[in-house]
Amino acid sequence: MRNLEEIQRLDAEDPLAAFRDRFELPAGMIYLDGNSLGVMPKSAPAKMKDVVETQWGQHLITSWNRHDWIGLPRRLGGMIAGLIGAKPEEVVVADSTSINIFKALSAALQLNPDRSVILSESGNFPTNVYMMQGLSANSSGSIRHQIVPTGELETHFNDDVAALLITQAHYKTGYLHDMQAITKAAQEKGILVIWDLCHSAGALPIDLNACNADMAVGCGYKYLNGGPGAPAFIFVAERHQEKVMPVLSGWLGHAHPFDFSDQYEPAPGIDRFKCSSPSILGMSALECGLEIAVEADMTSVRMKSVALTELFIEQVEARLDGHGFELASPRDPAIRGSQVSFHHENGYPIMQALIDHGVIGDFRDPDILRFGFTPLYTSYEDVWRAAEILQDIMESGAWREARYSVRAAVT
Repeated sequence: MRNLEEIQRLDAEDPLAAFRDRFELPAGMIYLDGNSLGVMPKSAPAKMKDVVETQWGQHLITSWNRHDWIGLPRRLGGMIAGLIGAKPEEVVVADSTSINIFKALSAALQLNPDRSVILSESGNFPTNVYMMQGLSANSSGSIRHQIVPTGELETHFNDDVAALLITQAHYKTGYLHDMQAITKAAQEKGILVIWDLCHSAGALPIDLNACNADMAVGCGYKYLNGGPGAPAFIFVAERHQEKVMPVLSGWLGHAHPFDFSDQYEPAPGIDRFKCSSPSILGMSALECGLEIAVEADMTSVRMKSVALTELFIEQVEARLDGHGFELASPRDPAIRGSQVSFHHENGYPIMQALIDHGVIGDFRDPDILRFGFTPLYTSYEDVWRAAEILQDIMESGAWREARYSVRAAVT
């Protein structure tokens, strides 16, 4: 097992190390939950102060033009496009992940009007399958949703399926799907593919256009560090955009919103996938995270991500053999995202004890301790010390304190 001196040498040689200083990391905390909520960029408070006190406080409604508030959805979409292998005119920041999933599913059903099934894998993130269920329930029987085990997905690729909704990196285990292979297999059967990038955008290289992806959605508050509840994004391949009449035909998706017409006319291209007025405060915070993300080389980010997760698995398994931890994530780093999950029958109180001892991860029912690794601010020493603290908690029995078993509203 590697010692601390070796670990510190890795940090000294890390080409991404300088990015860490651009994030607000609380003293004494090891933060391994960036796959749930990213750390605040140090530039965010000054940016928000300007937006609140000057742009809103002094310039008021003139800021829609004066500070180009109206252009934020496309401007941020263009920044994200560079991270996910898309053209700037194929991505817009708007609304929430759930709403964008609804938009993408309804668009796919329009593009495949002779098909009635929307398909996903069992165990997908709940909002994905809930949106599918809602569409199905409100279709008077014309749309059916199917949720099948991951290993059986391709056996259900048939002429009834309009769209496949699939998450690239699984939220519980970090299992990483082969985007190119799945997209190709589905499209050969005439199925449109919608990729959920919530747990991969900003953490690994993505090339939607190289994979010929149809649509994709993602959030802004995980690896893009946009803050709690940050706006989401939607990608729609250019070849599909003009063929869709948005079901959520909101004012800002109109071709000429300031004509105030009674008749909806979809905007050209990706702009028709806007719906509500942009959340200026949320988008301004997200811009701070994106300004950092676009500077990083995603190949280097991925290489460090693999190294961090490999180190954590090595350390936990070496230190905690016999303590009941079982790896829930894939052992092969090629099919693992930027997180590591372990099964443990006492996962909840163990995670609460870890948090109380300065290591922030999270818990997912029924028994998963989940740790996220954000290469732009997670150090190798963070990982080494987190495993050391976990070892101490288990060997001392500290996790057995009754207070750690009391369930909070958010796990």
